[in-house]
This record gives sequence, C-alpha cells and structure tokens, in this order.
Amino acid sequence: MKDLFGKAILDYQTNNSPEDLITETSISEADEMPVSYLFRTYNEMPKLEQKALQLAKGSVLDVGCGAGSHTLVLQNERNLDVTAIDISENAVKACQLRGIENVKVANILDLDVENKFDTILLLMNGTGIFGTLNETDIYLQKLKSLLKDEGQILIDSSDLIYMYDQDEDGAYCIPAEGYYGELTFTVQYKGETEDTFPWLYLDYNTLQNAAIANGLKCELLLEGEHFDYLAKLSV
Repeated sequence: MKDLFGKAILDYQTNNSPEDLITETSISEADEMPVSYLFRTYNEMPKLEQKALQLAKGSVLDVGCGAGSHTLVLQNERNLDVTAIDISENAVKACQLRGIENVKVANILDLDVENKFDTILLLMNGTGIFGTLNETDIYLQKLKSLLKDEGQILIDSSDLIYMYDQDEDGAYCIPAEGYYGELTFTVQYKGETEDTFPWLYLDYNTLQNAAIANGLKCELLLEGEHFDYLAKLSV
C-alpha cells in the first residue's frame, strides 16, 4: 500500500502543498475529493455522523479514523475515552499532530480482544473495510468480540442500487454475479496511483441479515438523503 490517502491527510495537516484526491470505482468515473473534507468540524458533518457522535458513550473505539475528526469531537467536546485506529501510518501521524491522545496504526482484525469497548464507531461508509460480502462475517465476529456487555457498534453505509439503470418494468439491471455493493476502489494523489482495493457498500437489509446471522441485533437509527443510513448493532 502506497498510503496515498494518508499522505494527503498528512500533507494537509502540515501544509505541505496538499492537492485533491482523485477517487474512482468500478461503477463510477473519477471524481475529485478535497482533502479538507476529512478535516470537517462537527457542524460540517452529515447528520448521520452527528447522530453517531451524539450516541457514543463510555469507552470508544474509532475504526478507520482517517484524519481523526470524529475522535476529536468525542475527546475534546464530550470528554470520552477514545482509542483511534487506522492502517495508515501517515494518517496516524496527522492525528497525533492534531492532538489526539490515543491513536495507533492497527488493523481491526489484529486487536487484542482483552480490550473491550462500550462503543465502536465505523463511519464514512463503515462497511467498506469488510471488503467483500464474504468477509463480512469475519469482521462482525471480531467487532462483537471487542464489545463490552451492553455495548454498541455504530456503523453507516449506503444502498448503491440507485447507481444502476432500471429497465422498462422498473427492475434494476444489476450484475448477475456477486453482490452489487461490492466495488473496487482506486485512489490517485499527486500523480501516484494506489493499488486497487475492494470496498463494500451494504444495503440495510443485507447488513441486518448478516448481523442476525452473527448473533447481533440490528437497529436502523437514521436514514440520510441519498440511500445512506446509520445503524446500531448490539448483542
């Protein structure tokens, strides 16, 4: 991994001539993403993210923290005990520079289950880290093992059905093979291209079915304006 996402975050934090990220998926064309968006304040966040931060309680694990904007709100404004993790070394460096007290380079699957949390956050399409539908059970079991009694997983995603054409009968023309929310993602930054990686968007019913199959309750908390939603998983 070239860690281009992390490089962009660190460049922005250190004022090292940051540029827009260029993102492209297997079902969408290249699109520019300002790095500044990853540094948004609470008031600039979508309602789904604001709701998740309002509901966070106790000890919190922020998975895939990126630039750490969610962690900073919980740490500085709500005085919660937050652990932030990301697989990007550069993003973690930026988080440290921003004043995040407990942040480290880590993959969720490698975390020690001896350390459990009251709230686990997976935001900005939190299901993305699952990669594929087949890997979802592995991640849900790991997340479940990291929860304290009465703990909660707050996770958001989107139903990508709207990205596909409809025929004259209104049926969506989705691929016959695989799940339509399984994408491959490519990121470009300052002339470099990241290795393509899998990224998963889950519609709510599919997430709910997966949660139940793994011994988790699933509750729809809030729906956004464009097929996106926030859900709570609990034991």
